[in-house]
Amino acid sequence: MAAAGPPDLDLDLLVLGSGVAGLSAATRAAGLGMRVGVLTKAELDMATTRWAQGGVAAVLGGADPDSTDLHLADTLLAGDGLCDVEAVRVLVDEGPDRVHELIALGAVFDVDGSGQLERAREGGHSVARIVHAGGAATGYEIERALVAAVQATAATVLQRTFASDLIVEGGRCVGVTALDADGRTIEVRSRNVLLATGGAGQLFAVTTNPLEATGDGTAMAIRAGVAVADVEFVQFHPTALHHPLMPRPLLSEALRGHGALLRDKNGDRFVDEMLPRDKVSRAITARMLEQDVEHMWLDATGLDRFAVRFPTIAANLTEVGLDPVREWLPVAPAAHYCCGGVVADLDGATSLPGLWAAGEAACNGVMGANRLASNSLLDGMVFAPRAVDAIDGGIDGPSPTGAMRSVLQGEAVEAGVIGGRRLPFELGWDEGPPVTRDELQTGMSTHAGVLRSAGSLDMAMALARRPGGEGGVAAAELRNLQTVGQVVVAGALAREETRGAHAREEFPEADDALLLRFVLGG
Repeated sequence: MAAAGPPDLDLDLLVLGSGVAGLSAATRAAGLGMRVGVLTKAELDMATTRWAQGGVAAVLGGADPDSTDLHLADTLLAGDGLCDVEAVRVLVDEGPDRVHELIALGAVFDVDGSGQLERAREGGHSVARIVHAGGAATGYEIERALVAAVQATAATVLQRTFASDLIVEGGRCVGVTALDADGRTIEVRSRNVLLATGGAGQLFAVTTNPLEATGDGTAMAIRAGVAVADVEFVQFHPTALHHPLMPRPLLSEALRGHGALLRDKNGDRFVDEMLPRDKVSRAITARMLEQDVEHMWLDATGLDRFAVRFPTIAANLTEVGLDPVREWLPVAPAAHYCCGGVVADLDGATSLPGLWAAGEAACNGVMGANRLASNSLLDGMVFAPRAVDAIDGGIDGPSPTGAMRSVLQGEAVEAGVIGGRRLPFELGWDEGPPVTRDELQTGMSTHAGVLRSAGSLDMAMALARRPGGEGGVAAAELRNLQTVGQVVVAGALAREETRGAHAREEFPEADDALLLRFVLGG
């Protein structure tokens, strides 16, 4: 088992985060002979990845009539005009090999009676191409396999250690300051640092993300002046179980792919269940407001062998006293995935030399304005190893590829490529009573959730700028949530249109003049 070492070890690569992106990178780096460390604020196996249900979208052998071109087209359509085509091409072309590598590491995916991989269809996908494990426990299985792979290496693992800020010297990231398990401030230095810290779902009161998802890596990058983009696009999963449990249990999109129906309080269907997530979430939210209710219903009573197909979901429902065979399930949108983040090129390089980003913390151009279901695990599996390969190949600094074009080239880029518009932004902190985490989350859900307006966003910004607590990890997490909240709101105020996961009530249509990536910092 990988042993934790002293924080001053001489590292080639420090990986922040232990989800699919971070552990994929650590495994690759160790295999290349790098001195690699993994720093995670919880246990090694407690990353957001383990909560992912649906599966991995990839075109594997025997998936006719599927093709990588069709996967690319589905991703571009879901991204609502803001995907980088080159980035998506890398994802769909390299993804299958990464899945096979994961299987070689010991990940076990579901197979049919003939031993072939089972494939599910989810919203936005033209065909069934989602491979899954345990019905709807794919993230747990991937995390299990990757943790075992990292533990089999000589990687240094620092658990229960909270990275607080980047160390920047001579214009280069050379490590992080952190709080160790005993609350002591330490420095962990490395020639390269990979942000694989996941998203910021805890910015909202209703979320599918675990308590640890507080946007720490993105916030550290913002404070260091690193470019971020697409942060206004926060995807809400349309069918989270409406229940006091938090994080909200997720009723996988695969249920709708197998025929489950969405119904309003009158029992009427009101949306095509297989539309991309942004459209389904907006339709649910609008009908909830129209009918003055807190949830809609998911009717899965027509699905055969529910407990066999979806054992994890069935167990979760039994735990809360619901029977999907006999009754409709209450559902409502919940914050699920950050489509934007720290801008990275196709090798994961950011605008700060020595700093790399992959997974949900990164904005590489794959997700655009709205993530296609089950592309997120694949994103981490593909782009985190690319960053390691780039470091191993001596690359140091970004190139004008992927989303990084929007930083290095601005608005004036060639036809068919998404340009970038820099937004004036500076973190600000107002006077007033301290804000609590609950107040911030409730305010962001109310004022900057599925539906937004200028007035509501101003109220959200006021909460994000109020002083927070002082001292300890809890206060640091709140500061990070407020930091990310400020850039989310700034981007949402500037984007006076409705596109993908961002919906402005006073601007209900997309505006071609805003077919740009908004960049803050850098």
